[in-house]
Amino acid sequence: MLLWPIGLLKRVSQKGTLFAFWLLALFWLPLQAQECLPFQVDEWVDVAYVYDGDTVKLKDGRKLRFIGINTPEIGYGGEPSEPFAKQARQALIGMLAENKRLALRFGQQRKDRYGRLLAHVFLPDQRNVQSLLLRQGLAAGVAVGENLANIDCYMAAERRAGQRGIWSLPRFQGLATTELSSESKGFQILLGKVIRVAESRKSYWLNFAGKKVAARIDKRDLAAFENRLELPKLQGKTIKLRGWLYRHKGRMALRVYHPAVIQVLQ
Repeated sequence: MLLWPIGLLKRVSQKGTLFAFWLLALFWLPLQAQECLPFQVDEWVDVAYVYDGDTVKLKDGRKLRFIGINTPEIGYGGEPSEPFAKQARQALIGMLAENKRLALRFGQQRKDRYGRLLAHVFLPDQRNVQSLLLRQGLAAGVAVGENLANIDCYMAAERRAGQRGIWSLPRFQGLATTELSSESKGFQILLGKVIRVAESRKSYWLNFAGKKVAARIDKRDLAAFENRLELPKLQGKTIKLRGWLYRHKGRMALRVYHPAVIQVLQ
């Protein structure tokens, strides 16, 4: 809680008091939006192997995927690793060097479609692993499914990275929707002008210049957008957004679960 010194409030005029509370609102509201989930232990686990910066194997055989971040992929089977993938993996290995135990805080959804465990992850000293990787520029904040509780906190941690790590790469500045190819896939940060906002029975669709890709917002997720982003007003705006591409009726689509992953540029 942010407190104003009592002596100071007594000395200001009514007009000054109103100004003081205006400043309080100006700075307090963004802090509220970025409030981070506190340390909480739903389960202690021990790590057996680190696959990459956001996925590990536990000693009991389960795979754990970290909620709210995406790190570059390590190449397997002869495939090359993505830039900064090895650095992200090594950073996580370094965090586990002295103690391979992690504290898990579960979200609304405990497993993904691959059967992997999903959790917010903390070191024994209560530091959040996702935030540590984000601040180093070794991960991007993401919003997926029902596990959205900490997305504003993770996006704030990401901004602290500045131009370090993955944010020094052209790919992470935003790929223009007009430059997408039929081979584009996986996690992408896209940059494009919304030429039309359409509504179907179950979704809203943001159609971009180039007409190769559209963003879909399921109507079940609209509560997250209330008082933050009015979808119809995005028409004509240039925006940056992120997510995983998939095929939908012969073209590419990107599912958006939360307004935190949409940045309105103009």
